[in-house]
Amino acid sequence: MRIFCPNFPAEIGTGSGRQRAAPLSGWPMNILILGGGGREHSLAWAVKQNPKCDRLIVAPGNAGIADIAWCADLDIEDGTAVVEFAEAHAVDFIIIGPEAPLAAGVSDDLRAAGFLTFGPSKAAAQLEASKAFTKEICDAAGAPTAAWARFDNADAAKAHVEAKGAPIVVKADGLAAGKGVIVAMTEDEATAAIDDMFSGTFGAAGAEVVIEEFMTGEEASYFVLADGETALAIGTAQDHKRIGEGDTGPNTGGMGAYSPAPVLSDDVARRAMTRIVEPTLAEMARRDTPYTGVLYVGLMIENGEPRLVEYNVRFGDPECQVLMMRLGGQALDLMQAAAEGRLSEKEVHWADDHAMTVVLAAEGYPGSYHKGSAIGGLDTVDEDSHHMVFHAGTAEVDGRLVANGGRVLNATARGGTLQEARDAAYAMIDSIDWPEGICRRDIGWRVLDAS
Repeated sequence: MRIFCPNFPAEIGTGSGRQRAAPLSGWPMNILILGGGGREHSLAWAVKQNPKCDRLIVAPGNAGIADIAWCADLDIEDGTAVVEFAEAHAVDFIIIGPEAPLAAGVSDDLRAAGFLTFGPSKAAAQLEASKAFTKEICDAAGAPTAAWARFDNADAAKAHVEAKGAPIVVKADGLAAGKGVIVAMTEDEATAAIDDMFSGTFGAAGAEVVIEEFMTGEEASYFVLADGETALAIGTAQDHKRIGEGDTGPNTGGMGAYSPAPVLSDDVARRAMTRIVEPTLAEMARRDTPYTGVLYVGLMIENGEPRLVEYNVRFGDPECQVLMMRLGGQALDLMQAAAEGRLSEKEVHWADDHAMTVVLAAEGYPGSYHKGSAIGGLDTVDEDSHHMVFHAGTAEVDGRLVANGGRVLNATARGGTLQEARDAAYAMIDSIDWPEGICRRDIGWRVLDAS
């Protein structure tokens, strides 16, 4: 296995091949995080703050993660390769960041090999891997969500749109990297989306489509840890999916986020937990697929009533960045407790503060964009427990930091108020020298412009 960090410690790589028993809560641990985006950088940053963390490896990582962890060149969707790597490097705990390895069953392979693992099974990961599966679970659990129908051919889907009218929502049934959802305001837009999906724009994800009722209200994200029996809420966030200011233009993977989300009040969160999350987890357990890991609960909230938009089976990106900024080192304790079935012993300790992250993306994103442009100015940004630039799509080439993706950097800050966090995040943005980068200047506008 090739390790691309030049100073990787020899004692990690000697690899006795032995498996470790699940570590006791107080043991120093060798921790492996799978993934290489902004979410994984923030997870690594939070984990690193916990004294339990002895050695930290991230695969594949990125140029920013390499500053705080050893980065391994590893196919994270190959369960056999990940198991062999974990055995060779005496890993105690694996945290799976992205959805693809979960859908590929990597968590099952790791658990079968005796490794303590944070992330749901392949069967449970269907909550994200299939929109139709989630809808079926909601129907069985009585969880409020949009009315829906599933189609495996374009003509039937178009007939449904004609019967229902617009606005309407068209979703690729499978995983589409956060881009397989079209909120169609006209029937023509919906028809075009159906043609795109069945023509292969989203690959196998679009082999079937789910068409949903258009829900009105305000969207927010609720994050819950689960250990198969216990659910523990760990925070709320609100993100900005569209590329343009004022939430206009095409959907993206997310252009910024903030936490907490005011629309998700304690009462609304309680309703979401009792009416949506707990019935879902109970139905999953009833089907003998208990859910263990983090559950991202995307909600539409209107008049204080939450309805489910979608589940993700991993931390959102960029919502994870603001959650980790606020959670800090306790994030490791909470994830470990979920993996060990000890969530009933835990509670979350929140400071009375706010966090915001602003995404710097490559010009042209979410359409075509160029890689390889140089990024400067990061050495002028003072990073600490309240200010971090998390790397989402970067690489180091010939000693220079370059853009290597669509979403590239996440300027993330914490403050006593949301305005303080916003001011600090944009101050970091203004310190970065990257002419080819773009960002929205209105992250948090719904809250701050209304105050």
